[in-house]
Amino acid sequence: MPLQNRVDPFAELFASQARGTMFGNRGGRFHTDARTLTKRRHVSRAWICCVLEFKDRGRDVWGRSYTELFFLDEVTALASGHRPCFECRRKDAVRFAELWGNAGKLKSRPRAGAMDEVLHRERLDGRAKRRHRRAIDQLPDGAVIAMKGGAFAVRGRALLQWTPSGYAERKRRPRGGTVEVLTPPAILEVLAIGYQPRWHTSAERRVDHLTAKGA
Repeated sequence: MPLQNRVDPFAELFASQARGTMFGNRGGRFHTDARTLTKRRHVSRAWICCVLEFKDRGRDVWGRSYTELFFLDEVTALASGHRPCFECRRKDAVRFAELWGNAGKLKSRPRAGAMDEVLHRERLDGRAKRRHRRAIDQLPDGAVIAMKGGAFAVRGRALLQWTPSGYAERKRRPRGGTVEVLTPPAILEVLAIGYQPRWHTSAERRVDHLTAKGA
């Protein structure tokens, strides 16, 4: 049986046979020796997104160490409130922090802890996922919104329906109006000024299909 270690854009943990393409954690261990979850869903404010392989390190998933988590892609991780890891994804993390500083007109690149403080306020409403109302026309690529039918990622003129195994249904991105955004506002600003998240390959196929159809 798969562990309840997959993360969706609503920051919920669930079990799935589908494989994730990225890895991460929430600052420590919150699983039991029986490899089930406790009532907690994080240990600290450091929610990070990592690569699956780094320096040939092996993991005993849900062993004595921290609670390992998996994401469909980085777009999913960002939506749930995770940021790039400064160890295994140093280049991406530095780029992310520099853009964060630019967006906030900071004098220097923010430290991980400072970003984590902001993200923790923006990603949770008590135990629930905090949602933010935004104009759909102003959302950058990589933002994820909640709509009837689940979560949809913004990709150019399309909205791609999120599923555990990849992006499925494609909808034309509507114009005008506001939507409930799952991606924290601080991350939206980083995306808006140039951060390029890692997408699941199914997103590329959906975009190719959209272009071929001339939509």
